[in-house]
Parts: sequence; structure tokens; C-alpha cells
Amino acid sequence: MSEERPTPDAPEPEAADEVRVSDADAWATACAEDLAAEKARRRSEQAPPPGSAAEELRKLVDAVADKLSGVQSPLLGAIAGPAAQQAVRQAVQQAKAAVEPVIERNPDVFDHLAAAGTELLAAYRSAVQGQEGRWTSRTNPAKGDDDGPGERIDLD
Repeated sequence: MSEERPTPDAPEPEAADEVRVSDADAWATACAEDLAAEKARRRSEQAPPPGSAAEELRKLVDAVADKLSGVQSPLLGAIAGPAAQQAVRQAVQQAKAAVEPVIERNPDVFDHLAAAGTELLAAYRSAVQGQEGRWTSRTNPAKGDDDGPGERIDLD
């Protein structure tokens, strides 16, 4: 039997296995890092996800307030313009002052209202689709369908 002795610069078999395992771990780690970076890049390109219903209502109130405050009133003319703008600003501030405490005290209520609105919309869509299905499935009414509750009147 001839025994082959490993050369001093050749890696031992156990060390080679450890290198392969660490290479696989490095590959998996690099893939995970690349995937996370790609997900972060795509998230930054997309619009931010909507917040809670209370936050969205707050944003809506702020946006409407900004629009109303910036509107110039050509209908009232130059004389009443500044007074009208001041009245609009005051009304907007009063509305914000009334809405803000309600939002802060009851943020969950707005989530429930949003969910109820979604359910109502789904029910409405279902009713409309059902009615459209009945309308489109009818045969030609000129042939004299007797399905309806009314009477046919002969005009001849």
C-alpha cells in the first residue's frame, strides 16, 4: 500500500470543508444584502403607504386649509378681498380647532368609519353589478316579454 502524504502547502480536508461552508455563508449573506438593498430601493421609489384614517383626515384638513387660505377672491373685488381672505382664514382655523381634538381623542373611530365606508362601497358595487346583470340578461323587450308587472297595451 502506498500512502500519500499531503504536501505542506495543501489544505487539510477539514479546512477545505470549512472554506466551502464559509463561502456558502458569504454567498447567502451577499444575496440577502442585495435583496434587502433592492427592496429598500423599490420602497423609496414608491409613494409612502397611507397612514391611519385619523392621520389621513388630518392631512386632508391641512391641505384644504392651505388651498382655501391661498385662494384669491376675484369675485369680491380689490376692496373686499383682504377682508374676505381674513374671514376665510379665520373659518379655516376654527374648523381645524374643532376637528383636531376629535381626531386626537378618537383615532380608532376614524379607522372604523373608513372600514364601514369600504364595506358600504362593496355592498353598493354588488347591488349595481346584480342589477346590471339583470338588465343585460333580459331578452329583447320589443318582442313582448310578459315578465314585468305591467300590462301590455295595444295601441293599434
